[in-house]
Amino acid sequence: MDFDPFKKRISELNNLDPLPGNILVAEPFMQDDYFKRSVVYLCENNEIGTVGFILSEKLNLRLNDLFNEPLAFDADLYLGGPVEAQNLFYLHTCKDLDAAIEIKDGIYWSGDFEQLKEYMLIGKIQSHEIRFFLGYAGWDKQQLIDELTAENWLIGSIQPKELFDLDSEEIWKTQLTKMGKEQALMAKFPDDPSLN
Repeated sequence: MDFDPFKKRISELNNLDPLPGNILVAEPFMQDDYFKRSVVYLCENNEIGTVGFILSEKLNLRLNDLFNEPLAFDADLYLGGPVEAQNLFYLHTCKDLDAAIEIKDGIYWSGDFEQLKEYMLIGKIQSHEIRFFLGYAGWDKQQLIDELTAENWLIGSIQPKELFDLDSEEIWKTQLTKMGKEQALMAKFPDDPSLN
């Protein structure tokens, strides 16, 4: 599909920078297998590149499916992105987890996993305060600049509570709708406009 009326306004809407703690919201007609109708939470953006996690792609696996012995609590697993998809990553609110990196507003990335398991066991972290991912989304610096220039992404903000509470199946529509009336209309378009 060559016609995309939405792209005319993306550059006008992108008044935020792709900074850690912000989100990338896929433009409605993106056809990329990994990023179609996705929302990506940005964790790092520097001279080397950008790292984030797809929030909208829940897997048909649970956290305890990855371990021989179950952890203190089970949780949903998300496809964080195509890079290192065999590795486990996590976003959380536990500020005193060793080696955790604060992204923004009390949201942390990674940290000592053995300590995390202990925190799970003693109730120092609850399932609603953490989100687990297999893999991550990564761009080198020029790649993300090129995708933003091509107007493939809208840059938005998200509240820390939303990060853990939003329904993965609705997050793309929810975030797009928050960006304005025109975006709310586009959020209602079917995946394949020819089926409309």
